[in-house]
Amino acid sequence: MSIKQQQRGLIPGIIILLLALIAAIGSQSFLGACVHEDGGFGNCHWSAQMLLGVGVLEVALAAMALIFKKERAGLYIAALLSALLGILAPGTLMPLCAMPTMRCRALMQPSMIILFALMAIAALCGWLMVRRNRGEGH
Repeated sequence: MSIKQQQRGLIPGIIILLLALIAAIGSQSFLGACVHEDGGFGNCHWSAQMLLGVGVLEVALAAMALIFKKERAGLYIAALLSALLGILAPGTLMPLCAMPTMRCRALMQPSMIILFALMAIAALCGWLMVRRNRGEGH
């Protein structure tokens, strides 16, 4: 395998890492759950907490995929499955506020679904690249 192929194999990991950082940080700030006037929080707070956990998991998986070359295929599969969890978390696995105009439904849910869907696509592409490169090596 050439150096260019090895460098190309890092691109999905870098993409996942960057998107996961945006999701993890965003779920607690600019893409986060509703903030109530009384300082309390609703059901959507727990969805944001789950998205933080899944985002941190994605960061760890992407970082390991960048470091450990031999385990890269398995780490991309784990990142794909974790991204599917992130897609299902807001509103499906974890409750959100009832009104569609609330911040969690209008901003957090669609943005997190898009971020984690892009991570899933990058993980799938990374896994396919690893598989293709292993086939050329034999």
